[in-house]
Amino acid sequence: MTRLRFGWDKGVVLLLVLTLVIGSLTSPRFFTASNLGFVVQDIGEIMIIALIMTFIIITGEIDLSVGSMVALTGCVLGVAWHHGLSMWIAAALALLTGALCGALNGFLVTKVGLPSLAVTIGTLGLFRGLCWALLGDTTVADFPANWLSFGYGTIPGTLVPWVTPILVVLVLVFGVMLHLTRTGRWVYAIGQSAQAARFAGIPVARVKFRLYVLSGRLSGLAGIVYSMRFASARPDAAIGLELAVIAAVLFGGVSIFGGVGTIWGVVSAVLFLGAIRSLLQLHSVPPNELTIITGLLLLASVVIPVVAARLGGLRRTHRHPDDRSGTSEKHPTDKQPRDSPGQPARSA
Repeated sequence: MTRLRFGWDKGVVLLLVLTLVIGSLTSPRFFTASNLGFVVQDIGEIMIIALIMTFIIITGEIDLSVGSMVALTGCVLGVAWHHGLSMWIAAALALLTGALCGALNGFLVTKVGLPSLAVTIGTLGLFRGLCWALLGDTTVADFPANWLSFGYGTIPGTLVPWVTPILVVLVLVFGVMLHLTRTGRWVYAIGQSAQAARFAGIPVARVKFRLYVLSGRLSGLAGIVYSMRFASARPDAAIGLELAVIAAVLFGGVSIFGGVGTIWGVVSAVLFLGAIRSLLQLHSVPPNELTIITGLLLLASVVIPVVAARLGGLRRTHRHPDDRSGTSEKHPTDKQPRDSPGQPARSA
């Protein structure tokens, strides 16, 4: 009889649905088009970066500098516009800055061979320091109105935020890339065992380097969206954004040890994060206390899978106690093959 497998990512989808139902029952404003549009705008930058962070963590690496890259690219956008360049050129410079930042991370991780955790902690501080060097205590807040609508406006004639089609396209592209292409298979293989992937001919270093460059580019896009949504470019922007991104990715079923994860689980987790934050705001929970939710999600996403795996191991041990010794007390001469515990010996 085939047993229905219920993975962590499917549980996150059900949790999202449950949150939407509870929200609609407890607050008449929760399931309105305007509030749902606000939720999409609120999680826009998190969703953009979470998609590429999924790939990076599946390969067994991490990028803690994304929040600082969002701030730095926003500062570059503001400085370029303030010095008379067109917004299109300023946006291109912001994206280029993000790509260069990602390339620096990728070079230090793949070429120099430094741990990604140490590298991105260092560049987190470096990129944030560059933000203060560019703007100091000043804020650029005179962006053109047509660009500001890109951050918090809606498509004419609808209540759909402008960022929505961007998110939909990115989710589809990254979903197809991870689950239906050779690149996705390489990413999973690298996360399972980088050494085995090298022996199989997979260009491990090149894949990781390109992922970090792409992380920088998407952080640049998120920096543009963030600056337009808040109508300003500031050196202290997006502080703590990396924690929200990583919490959503891990809560969406991506293993911190690499090799496991799905795009739909991460997308569901980001939407759940946005929905629960909106629900708490509608119930007058102070914004500063919403960071508790992020911390709890991050802790739960690490602790619960480990506890579940250990409980599953104990359950299997109690169900098949003889598997631990490899022999049966009643038939000591019936030895199981060492390379296949619990399976009958193959006939000659």
